[in-house]
Amino acid sequence: MTTSEGSRRFDGFSRDDVRDAVDADLREDVSFLGNLLGRVLTESGGADLFDDVERVRRAVIDAYEGSPDASLAEAQRLVDALDQARAEQVARAFTCYFHLSNLAEEHHRVRVLEQRGATAGTASDSLPETLAQLVDEVGADEAHRRLAELRFHPVFTAHPTEARRRAVSATIRRISDLMTARDQAANPLESADIERRLLEDIDTLWRTSPIRTTRPTPLDEVRTAMNVFDQTLFEVVPRVYRLLDDRLQNGDAGLKPTVSPAFLRLGSWIGGDRDGNPHVTAEITEQAAGIAAEHVLRGLHRATSRIGATLTLDEADTPASPALAALAAEQEALSPKVAAGIGLRSPNETHRRALLFIAARIRATRKGSALAYSAPEQLLEELRIVQQSLREAGAHRSANGELQNLVWQVETFGFHLAELEVRQHSQVHRAALRDARAALAEHGSLDAEGVSLEPMTIEVLAVFRVIKGLQERYGVRAARRYIISFTQSSEDIATVFELARIAAGDGEPPVLDVIPLFETFADLNASTRILQEAVETADVQARLAATGRKLEVMLGYSDSSKDVGPVSATFALDDAQGRIARWADDNDIELTLFHGRGGAMGRGGGPANEAVMAQPPGSVDGRFKITEQGEVIFAQYGNKTIAARHIEQMAAATLMSSAPSNEERTSSAATRFAPLAATMDEASRAAFFGLVKAEGFAQWFAQVTPMEEVGLLALGSRPARRGLSVSSLEDLRAIPWVFAWSQARINLAGWFGLGSALEAVGDVELLRDAYASWPVFGAMIKNVEMSLAKTDDAIARQYLALAGRDDLAELVLDEMARTRDWVVKTSGHDDVLGDRPVLSRAVRLRSPYVDALSLLQLRALRGIRANTAEKDPTDSDHQLLLLTVNGVAAGLQNTG
Repeated sequence: MTTSEGSRRFDGFSRDDVRDAVDADLREDVSFLGNLLGRVLTESGGADLFDDVERVRRAVIDAYEGSPDASLAEAQRLVDALDQARAEQVARAFTCYFHLSNLAEEHHRVRVLEQRGATAGTASDSLPETLAQLVDEVGADEAHRRLAELRFHPVFTAHPTEARRRAVSATIRRISDLMTARDQAANPLESADIERRLLEDIDTLWRTSPIRTTRPTPLDEVRTAMNVFDQTLFEVVPRVYRLLDDRLQNGDAGLKPTVSPAFLRLGSWIGGDRDGNPHVTAEITEQAAGIAAEHVLRGLHRATSRIGATLTLDEADTPASPALAALAAEQEALSPKVAAGIGLRSPNETHRRALLFIAARIRATRKGSALAYSAPEQLLEELRIVQQSLREAGAHRSANGELQNLVWQVETFGFHLAELEVRQHSQVHRAALRDARAALAEHGSLDAEGVSLEPMTIEVLAVFRVIKGLQERYGVRAARRYIISFTQSSEDIATVFELARIAAGDGEPPVLDVIPLFETFADLNASTRILQEAVETADVQARLAATGRKLEVMLGYSDSSKDVGPVSATFALDDAQGRIARWADDNDIELTLFHGRGGAMGRGGGPANEAVMAQPPGSVDGRFKITEQGEVIFAQYGNKTIAARHIEQMAAATLMSSAPSNEERTSSAATRFAPLAATMDEASRAAFFGLVKAEGFAQWFAQVTPMEEVGLLALGSRPARRGLSVSSLEDLRAIPWVFAWSQARINLAGWFGLGSALEAVGDVELLRDAYASWPVFGAMIKNVEMSLAKTDDAIARQYLALAGRDDLAELVLDEMARTRDWVVKTSGHDDVLGDRPVLSRAVRLRSPYVDALSLLQLRALRGIRANTAEKDPTDSDHQLLLLTVNGVAAGLQNTG
């Protein structure tokens, strides 16, 4: 931050050592926004507030850069000298800065994508280029067969890693839109108006409390996710299909039927994931599905009405086909009144009349009235009749244009938008089945007089009835996946089918695809045995027969990492995927592996497209399903250009992952480096257990990180634990485990044990060979580099000193240094992120500003720890701490 004539700015890009490395446009945007923030701070709190923020900023930069007479201790003393109100203001100022710099980076990313034309299907990892590579390897027929069967299936979840309030996110989005308008401003008057509006919104951002006062409900989380659908996905998805189709068809695009498949399927756990969340009930699940259906049906109605209004093709030049004439007659019979009203506006335009009547039926489907469609397949059939009639009449461009976009939208979203998935813990199912069986044995029927079931059992059974109702209302695709957390035996799968039958009574149970979730190290190792036992049961055999032997299996990244450490978890997951894929092939099963990844490195995070390419042979086969969690949803799907690029990259990686060249590479490398993996697995697990199984570790962890205090943040509807106290880590959810370590600037969940593992191998040339040749190993090293880049030794030491356990603190610091040293040796670079200079410098630019927030957080934690009595969560120390949690999360980004 510098003082200029008439203005004051938060200027993160003013430092000479990195100035040249940062793109000029991005530097100008951050400088401009920093200038506006400086003006807002001065207007709001006077020059004294600005000067205090500036002193802290200068102190942490000097300490970070090792300036003479500067130290972190000096910066800490400066922070500690602030009075409580001013400390909170300083924390909020740095948090606002990170929000503005984050949106500037997103804005710049969009600018670069548009300049490079990466969204036009010309990048090397675009779908058209990927398909061309695949054609070279397997031939055109086989490549296009694989394209037709391609599926990318992101599943949105409400895990509480998005620390921002919706009000803050909305203000940030307005500022982002204004920055786009600023780029396009035609004259100085327009630019001045945009600057005035930016100041207004930045002032709103500054004055809006970043802390939620109430915990969001599951339905709040549903509505938040709907913003992404409304603002981006509904329009972006057909755009991605169209980009591929235009490249494939070349000059014939629009004249011939499209060849791009609707390869995206969207899923959601929001309102369906009840594992450990007492707030997600059967009623909530039903309402969540209703909200999603309302949004997609409104979108389909608007799109159909708009297209229908423009389809003013006269019957004389564009006659209706016999099939369309028959459809028009059926429509008139369904509702003469509606048909007559439409006919008055378009008497000689059969295609228009038919499409407007279809729009009326979509509206009726939303309302649940008499004209409603019974299923999205019925709507698709009618749209295709209109489309084919246009083609037969020679109106190819009308058939293959906006109408095709609508067809793609229906194929992708149906009437449900996102396939709502239910998840529940296996222990809950077991208890509910025992209770229901006992009641049936005593009374013969659950409807008999005197039946008394546990509330938990009543709720479990109600969920199956809701699923059945949703399938009848919106189609089977709307809700058929049922995930079992901590699946430990084939009985856990059979239990779900039996509960569904009990819930149905004399009626038909819902259609269910029961998905085992293997999370712990032991369960991953037992996965193929459990699956083999499961497919021998009548229920699973019947479902395989109905689906063409399709089966889905979910793998948990975060709990396995917390269980045995990130290195052993990486190898265990890779091994499990390979074994499950081979088992599926042996049993003639079409397997879809569902990857439960998070945004943070300790939860399977990192570049997802690289992770797809690193999967074992046969484990992808053109289908990739993944959870998109917390802040990742808005980072990847909140902007149309970025969303289109992300979807295309993921689909291209999914297609290319099963190319013979990639499968040969991953297979041969896995075999060649198996001894290396075994050595690393043993050493890393020993190091990890040496820490987490040390006496008193759980209590120490709660003291040296803000883990307990993070639970006070109303981040999401689900509790941070399944019920145990801090004396046990087994039931601590992986999300707060990762989030707390990132807040302490240690990021232990992403790297601990890797240094010991690499050192145990010891052969630098062998490690560099593995880094270059083995995708899963290379991806792990790159992910750890990012994790280490966001750690800070000096800050970490201060957190680790909070509990007085020098033995555990030294274990962590020694392993951090060891990991950094061996990662650099393995990559062959001068430092972590050595091959990604722009990213490295971006992290370096941010780090001192995060330091400022960390020092404020440490001040708050010391105050909390010093008072052994129970303190009100709203007291000053807790308030400051919670403010800094938001700021650190914004500064570090992928934290959850």
